[in-house]
Amino acid sequence: MTPLAEEGPARSAGRVSRVGRVQEEASELRHAIPLAVAAALVGVVSLLTTVFVAHVLSTRGYGTLIVLLGLFLVVSQPGTALLVSVVRRVSSWRAAGLDAQVRPWVARVHRIGETGVVVLAVAMFLIRVPVAHALSLPSPSGVTEILTAAGVWVVLSIDRGLLQVSRDYTDLSVNLVIEAVMRCALTVGMAAELGVEGAALGLLIAEVVTATHARFSATRAMVRNAPPLGTEGVGAGSSSAGVQGSPAQAAVVVEEPTVFEREVVAEATESVVATAVHGSKDLVADVLTALGSLLLLALLQNLDVIILGSKSHGHHSGAYAAISVPAKALVFVALVLVNYLLPEATIRHQAGSHALKQLAQTFAVLAIPCLVLLGMAVVAAHGVLGLVFGHHLTAASHAFSTIVLAMIFMAVTVVLAIYLLGIGWRWVVVILAAGAGALAAATAAAHGEYLATARADLAVQVGLCAVTSVCFVSVHRRSVRRRAVVDDASSEVDQSLA
Repeated sequence: MTPLAEEGPARSAGRVSRVGRVQEEASELRHAIPLAVAAALVGVVSLLTTVFVAHVLSTRGYGTLIVLLGLFLVVSQPGTALLVSVVRRVSSWRAAGLDAQVRPWVARVHRIGETGVVVLAVAMFLIRVPVAHALSLPSPSGVTEILTAAGVWVVLSIDRGLLQVSRDYTDLSVNLVIEAVMRCALTVGMAAELGVEGAALGLLIAEVVTATHARFSATRAMVRNAPPLGTEGVGAGSSSAGVQGSPAQAAVVVEEPTVFEREVVAEATESVVATAVHGSKDLVADVLTALGSLLLLALLQNLDVIILGSKSHGHHSGAYAAISVPAKALVFVALVLVNYLLPEATIRHQAGSHALKQLAQTFAVLAIPCLVLLGMAVVAAHGVLGLVFGHHLTAASHAFSTIVLAMIFMAVTVVLAIYLLGIGWRWVVVILAAGAGALAAATAAAHGEYLATARADLAVQVGLCAVTSVCFVSVHRRSVRRRAVVDDASSEVDQSLA
């Protein structure tokens, strides 16, 4: 055979490989685009909601609503932690071929969540007056509705986690847009008619509608991704069709196995199940770690505003809030985009791979709003702030570009932190706690000055981003080495069977 003839199969295999890579990249791009579009729409609609509500409520009413929304964020924070845990647990079950356990567990979690929302609503109705008094609110209007809406959002997070782990990014994107649009329309519309009570009621209705859509979409996704009957489960006696998500197991299941081969298969199966399947202790650890990390991220996002307000006794907080709100929207965009990165990182880690390409895609999409807002802050800070918030809130415009740059670094930290949570690296909470402590000390030393506070925030965010990046690289390299050891062990098993 001539060398040219010998090259034929190799060239053909190369073309097939390239076609496969192109198809995979096109599929990943189709996954990322809906969430990128949703992130842009949600960011714009959320900003419009803030501006519109400020115009339809009185100054005192707007201040009351801001306090209630802060309460909503605090109470709903466990929802995001639960979402991370749902993605990790369901993906681990599916990696081990235990899909049959998913739906009963989800149904049980839904029942607990819905019962909790009802109990929360009744309890908040009974204690709404003491809560309003403790928060120094002029009346208890909106307290019950806001806190009930936060409970609904926690239940909503369960279904969003299921959509993520099913990689149903289109329905997830639609759900995010539905929430933003419904919040804007109902909150602003009902606030114009009923004041703070109407705004809170509008938020509650919006969350109920969003949760209903998420439940329907998640149920449909689970049915669509359910394995055929008779293929669930992993065990020593499973057929090759019953072993899902584990190339090592598929490699050792052969026709008419010998006694030795059966023992190898049983040991490999037990090892995979033991390492992949989440128990109740793992779920609690995941929830607590994610909750702690997310609370710390919220502090890192808002500590500068809180401390500046306390140092200036609230007199300068309005102007600083005007530069802070659009800058911190970048962090919100990052949190929307990680709806794509989190499941990809978790699922691929369970399969012994990584999601570096998906991480790069997330950063590429995030870079667009970051660069646009930074350019506006550098070129026309005073004009932009005056147009959106009014010229009476432009006193901090000279610090606009600094706080935008700080939030760009924080957005990078958020993305890397969520990735690390997705692959189960729990030490990230310690890093974020150290960053929050450093930010509190640095902003307190600024004594309520606009530019000094923004610069302190920037310095801490740059340092935190650098530390998180180093930890991410270290964890990734350790994972690569671990996968290499596993691959070597699998090769030895294959050779012994051969």
